[in-house]
Amino acid sequence: MKTLLTVITAIGLFANLAGSAFAADIVLKAAHNGSADHPFDDGYKKFKEVIEAATNGNVEVQIFPAEQLGTEEQVNEMLQLGTAALNITGSAAVSNWVPQAELFNLPFIFRDVDHMYQVLDGPVGDRIADAIEDKLDVVFLGWMYSGNRNAWNNKVPVMTPDDIKGLKIRVMGSAVLVDTFNALGAQATPMSFGEVYTSLQQGVIDGAETDHIDLQVEKFYEVTKYVSLTGHMFLPAALLLSRKIYNELPADVQTAVFAAGRAATAYEREVINGKTDQALEFLKGKGIEFFEVDKKPFQEAVTSVYEKNAERVGGMAAIEQVRSQ
Repeated sequence: MKTLLTVITAIGLFANLAGSAFAADIVLKAAHNGSADHPFDDGYKKFKEVIEAATNGNVEVQIFPAEQLGTEEQVNEMLQLGTAALNITGSAAVSNWVPQAELFNLPFIFRDVDHMYQVLDGPVGDRIADAIEDKLDVVFLGWMYSGNRNAWNNKVPVMTPDDIKGLKIRVMGSAVLVDTFNALGAQATPMSFGEVYTSLQQGVIDGAETDHIDLQVEKFYEVTKYVSLTGHMFLPAALLLSRKIYNELPADVQTAVFAAGRAATAYEREVINGKTDQALEFLKGKGIEFFEVDKKPFQEAVTSVYEKNAERVGGMAAIEQVRSQ
């Protein structure tokens, strides 16, 4: 019996030693608010692939989708504390720290996705990225893309601004977006992304504004009917790393972080195009009705949003710098 116990103990000790030998020295917790099917998750998987290969497995990236670690804003605070490593966060979620990031939330500020990338990858995007690094105490790794957003609801088809009046529309926690939908006559209702589905079920809100992918992967098609192709917003998302954690990384891992960030950003931008097309076909198959709208009346209805928020986003000069690119 004693011999058997000795063998069992030895086996257990060997297993523990073997496990520790293959365990990563550094674990990076990576959060985002989309589902596991969202392009953000694809971006993180690319980040994980690149950095784990570059460090021979000494770094492990653990991905937490669907607000598992908290809302975008809560995870941004975790980055400051060093209790989470990475976050993909929209310009709305960083606006409490960096008001000028609201520049990207102005309705119809971008003509199309190519225009958005041109701005993000140029001096304006660099300026906002520097401000985010400074105010949140993070390392900026790249601008991802969260899709072209449209207004949708479960009450009526919205063809003109008059049709949206009185509808309770969920928006992100952005003063600019609140102003935008209030200017259209809706009741703008900020809330966490994770609360949207149940709020629709319970009648707390009538609709929201997202891209096609969110409509699919969050199963909003189960609780809504009408999508108006307003295309009012092309939403950037920043890939951020905790400065506190970055400063503790070995030099070679710090270098690998930037390489992984570039790869993840490029891959996410590529993936979102195909997934958007697939989502549109899926939603049509689920019976969601899509409506082309004349954007001009919507653009005219929100001109006051520019005037009201110009100072907040860096002045009319900043707005014109984006428009002129």
